[in-house]
Amino acid sequence: MAKSSDLARIITGCKSGDAESFSEVVDIYASRLYGYFYRLTGNREASDDLLSELFVKLVEKIGSFRDGSFESWLFKIASNIFYDYLRDKQRQKKSFEVQKRQLESEVTEAEEYDNERFDKLQMQLGRLDTDTRELIMLRFYSQASFKEIAAMRSEPIGTTLSKLHRGLKKLRQLME
Repeated sequence: MAKSSDLARIITGCKSGDAESFSEVVDIYASRLYGYFYRLTGNREASDDLLSELFVKLVEKIGSFRDGSFESWLFKIASNIFYDYLRDKQRQKKSFEVQKRQLESEVTEAEEYDNERFDKLQMQLGRLDTDTRELIMLRFYSQASFKEIAAMRSEPIGTTLSKLHRGLKKLRQLME
């Protein structure tokens, strides 16, 4: 803690733009102000940022300091900076909540669209003949190769490919 005569000299030096005087203010108050911010935020990084912002404000506003308690004036600036920080955090939180709700809405709409398409696909698969439906299921749901399907059905691979191609073409038409 500086004596009041030393503090008056330091403040006068700050008002005239003396870098050494600003350095002395930082030396005198940095740890207390950091502690103040840390107790309010519980976050080291935020406290460092707020402390840096405070000293920038000090440089900008030192000319507005009039007689009175310099420490009270400095802590009032610190308090204002903290409340600005809280308001900004609230804005960010609200913005995040809005974005989250929009994303959830979009996902829900996409899921509904996918569910509708799936239901439609199921219905249209039911309209295909049993042989074609079985071919499509073996290929796309069982992930069997064309060669495996042809072997299971005891038919040439060309026949299997041709039947599957015609079946998919019909299913596409039904889906439109």
